Amino acid sequence: SVTEEELSAAKKCWRDGVAKLPELRERKHPILPVPGERNIMICSAEPYVNNVPHLGNIIGCVLSGDAFSRYCRLRNYNSVYLCGTDEYGTATENKALEDGVTPQEICDKYYKLHTEIYDWFNISFDRFSRTTSTEHTEIVQDIFWKLYNNGYIIKDWVDQLHCDNCNRILADRFVSGICPLCSYDDARGDQCDGCGKLINAVELINPKCKSCTNIPKVKATQHLFLDLPKLESEFRQHIDKVFDNGIWSQNAKVITNSWIRDGLKPRCITRDLKWGIPVPLEGFTDKVFYVWFEITIGYVSIAATYTKDWEKWWKNPNEVELIHFLGKDNVPFHSVIFPCTLLGANDNFTLISHMSATEFLNYEDTKFSKSRGVGVFGDNAQDTGIPADIFRFYLLFVRPEAQDTAFSWDDFLLKNNSELLNNLGNFINRGLAFVSSSFNGTIQEINLTSEDLQTVALISRELTIYIQNMEQAKLRDSIRNVLSISRLGNEMMQVNKPWVLVEGTPDEKARAGSVVSLAANIAWLIGVLLQPYMPSTSEIICTQLNGNPKNMVIPTQFIPVLKTGHKIGKPTPLFQKIEASLIEKMKKKFQGKQEKVGRNDFLSETLCVKY
Repeated sequence: SVTEEELSAAKKCWRDGVAKLPELRERKHPILPVPGERNIMICSAEPYVNNVPHLGNIIGCVLSGDAFSRYCRLRNYNSVYLCGTDEYGTATENKALEDGVTPQEICDKYYKLHTEIYDWFNISFDRFSRTTSTEHTEIVQDIFWKLYNNGYIIKDWVDQLHCDNCNRILADRFVSGICPLCSYDDARGDQCDGCGKLINAVELINPKCKSCTNIPKVKATQHLFLDLPKLESEFRQHIDKVFDNGIWSQNAKVITNSWIRDGLKPRCITRDLKWGIPVPLEGFTDKVFYVWFEITIGYVSIAATYTKDWEKWWKNPNEVELIHFLGKDNVPFHSVIFPCTLLGANDNFTLISHMSATEFLNYEDTKFSKSRGVGVFGDNAQDTGIPADIFRFYLLFVRPEAQDTAFSWDDFLLKNNSELLNNLGNFINRGLAFVSSSFNGTIQEINLTSEDLQTVALISRELTIYIQNMEQAKLRDSIRNVLSISRLGNEMMQVNKPWVLVEGTPDEKARAGSVVSLAANIAWLIGVLLQPYMPSTSEIICTQLNGNPKNMVIPTQFIPVLKTGHKIGKPTPLFQKIEASLIEKMKKKFQGKQEKVGRNDFLSETLCVKY
């Protein structure tokens, strides 16, 4: 039921109307923080460049960040959305060896491929860069020197695995073995994909060289470490504050707290590799920085490739909110190591305010696997003939926010045909077609009955909850609010039956005009709220309504944006039915197949910074 307070607010807002609606802010690049405004820097986990992202990678980082970024723009927040490819490390070097090319050639190939995939998915970055930029090298080395000069870098000897056959240290992905913590049989030399824990290569049980399968020997080498224990007190003060005041998914809090509870330990930040950012310290110039030290600094360098005034974002902690979107495996690097790095640099860096981490998205009842041909990957999603907006909608609908979820073709069909085609699409097309055919495409005077006012109040309630959910980065909940608004519109049409009223008396015809014109205004609101999820569909809705793009702002209450006398455009169906035969074809195509697997094909299983 609707409260008197809700009815009163609905009545007032309907009366005041669009006059109270601010115009959509024009975005002129480079976007810079504005003192006193809400300045939000949105960063998605940088996808690893050695392979093609699958749908789980896409929802875990770039699509989630894009939906939130689009929402911020519709709220007129001063926001910027940054991302880029993670290009250094053992995975790239190994892939290059496997393919017989240079690491840079691998990076160039896959950067182009990632860019094309994200363009198809309509990901609207303000800047999509890469970590092989000169800006990245300069900023990483500069931050390192600040840490070193401030006393937060220590030297220590490390036992490492050395392959005599390949004559090299087996860092990170160059070695695999049984995890000493969970017994997963293909753990890497820096992290176990089975339990997600960080490990040292020498801890692996039955380790083997990934290139030649030789059993390595232990060899001591000297490395550099970030002195996290020395930073722990200052870090705890910051993390306690943002836990209380920020937007943090529960899994991000739990993972971060587990690191704090165990006590922060020094973390090695160098590797005996060729492909990476050179360590500039004398005695260590034959080493490169560990990818998990330099990659998070990539968010800073990406901003530097976006604007020469990047410090206005990254050295402005009192004016800027930083939010990360990522998979749960990446949490400690972003929630602990990155802020500690910036704190140790002691250069007034902007630190993390919010973090939204997803659980895992599976494919049907198994995991995505490029080598086994299981699941939909970014480069073949477009080959299905299904529009990107439908993939976006479904991935955000099943976004694994609190627990693992799965991409299911049967459920994909159901959501398209029921929620999109029969609910949302049917309501908008029916309402607009009625305005077009019976009222010459012209919005009629809307006279709200008490029942109409209740509908308006209920829609405002859903709108309020939509905003609350989006503010908390609960993206899968907000999309359900949009669908609820559409259902309220459908119910209003069914109850009033304007197709009957239009054939009656002049008063009944006027009532029909009022009903369908109210429906058109509901459609406009849906078009705006749908924009973070289905940007192309949103644009089509607003074009069919012939609305003013400057009114594409999310209001705090449902108001009539389309006034009496407004001429709408030509309505056409928004969605097509997906046939069961197509779904069966897709299941067969992506169910997996036996292929000849290269000796380093394990690299294909993991992407988007290790998840």
